[in-house]
Amino acid sequence: MTKLPELVWIRSRDFRAAAFPATAVDRPGWVALGQALAANRFTLMNLWGEVGAVCMALHDPEARRVAVARIALAKGKFPSVGVHHAPAQRLERAAADLFGLVPEGAGDTRPWLDHGRWEIAHPLGAGAAHPGQPPYPFLPAEGESLHQVPVGPVHAGIIEPGHFRFTAQGETVVRLEERLGYVHKGIDRLMQGASLSRGAELAGRTSGDSTVAYAWAFSQAAEAALSVAVPERAFRLRALMAELERLANHLGDIGAICNDAAFAMMLAQMSVLREKVLRAAERTFGHRFMRDRIVPGGVSADLDAEGEAVLRALVEEIRDRFPSLVELYDNTASLLDRTVATGRVSHDLVRRFGAGGYVGRASGRDFDARRDLRYAPYDELKLDVPVRDDGDVNARVWVRIREVEQSCSLITQLLNALPPGPLRTEVEPTGQVREGLGLVEGFRGDILVWLSLDTEGHIRRCHMRDPSWFQWPLLEAAIEGNIIADFPLCNKSFNCSYSGHDL
Repeated sequence: MTKLPELVWIRSRDFRAAAFPATAVDRPGWVALGQALAANRFTLMNLWGEVGAVCMALHDPEARRVAVARIALAKGKFPSVGVHHAPAQRLERAAADLFGLVPEGAGDTRPWLDHGRWEIAHPLGAGAAHPGQPPYPFLPAEGESLHQVPVGPVHAGIIEPGHFRFTAQGETVVRLEERLGYVHKGIDRLMQGASLSRGAELAGRTSGDSTVAYAWAFSQAAEAALSVAVPERAFRLRALMAELERLANHLGDIGAICNDAAFAMMLAQMSVLREKVLRAAERTFGHRFMRDRIVPGGVSADLDAEGEAVLRALVEEIRDRFPSLVELYDNTASLLDRTVATGRVSHDLVRRFGAGGYVGRASGRDFDARRDLRYAPYDELKLDVPVRDDGDVNARVWVRIREVEQSCSLITQLLNALPPGPLRTEVEPTGQVREGLGLVEGFRGDILVWLSLDTEGHIRRCHMRDPSWFQWPLLEAAIEGNIIADFPLCNKSFNCSYSGHDL
């Protein structure tokens, strides 16, 4: 393997406190990093395009540090990372669609986000009239008695659009191939030239069920780029919002998974608890999803004594009602018959793809950004990260169950030590081009934001990576060998974001 380049590694919490320097690497160095990823020396956290360059963020799990490598391009071409490391493939295809960049040696050069319906090709690059696209060539499958079942992008339920192409032998799935990009919103382009306040609004609308986590990650990146000291009270209010968001989503997911296994009563009971969380969020922070409450420099909403009482009552009610529902789940044989041993994902795959959240932790990847890349206020809280190695639908349910319990504990800890003080620090431009990195643990897993600001504090480049980028490919592996009828159950147990992925 080619010698690795000397990267500027920044440890844990430090990259949130100061501007983040990207390390310039040459072609041999870029290739060496791709080979190091393939050898599991590092974890790929993101790969994205820029005008005249490509960047990738790397995590060194042993040393708990992060680096960003940048390669300047000659004629828009760069050595493919995906040819060595499969998790980079879709990210490279997205960079090719948006910027016209060419990953040399890539095994898959099909468009990803671009369905041939944009008015211009490569909208973040040179831009030109779009020539249109030929029909999308799904990968072939060979064997006896195979047939294809196309599903979506329009689905029977009220969910986001995505296309799933099943190849089956009888009822057994031998291959699933996804096609996403149907809810591409052009967020990267909308970010260009925007103010920080507008950028925070856009970030919070990237994936609506993770508005708190996205706004926090964006604010982290801005605060790091501009060296902004955030008040301690604001940190703790952010964490309260994040744990409320986590609670609402996990409760909703547990109920929805059970509903897909024909156990509707659990959906009804979990929906009641989820609704109580959302109503508590509205009473305390003024919005059911706490949208636009986290801003660069701090927060825009405070918690008064009445709001604190509401949150304590909410935690008490969940602790009172949730255990009996967990017992009901665990003692319903017909339900476990559907969830146990269904949709397994191996530890090797989640490690290779760096899959975060309940998908990774249910298959033995012991990673949580709140603990492993610690940031305030989690560095002062007691957090137990639930991990299982079963890797099936049941394991993903149980990780969610334990995280509900952890969120209740964290909310109580935060309320017991909520300091007085200001809510926000004014954010001022530095007169220099600055770059920063934000990384927050959302309910699905780690959300990463890379931000570059111009001399006046406006956004030059912002790229946000949803955890679903590294989870969607694993859903294809999870359903293999299962029957088509179990796909809704597997899909719901992953609950990947379409909107967050499609950008």
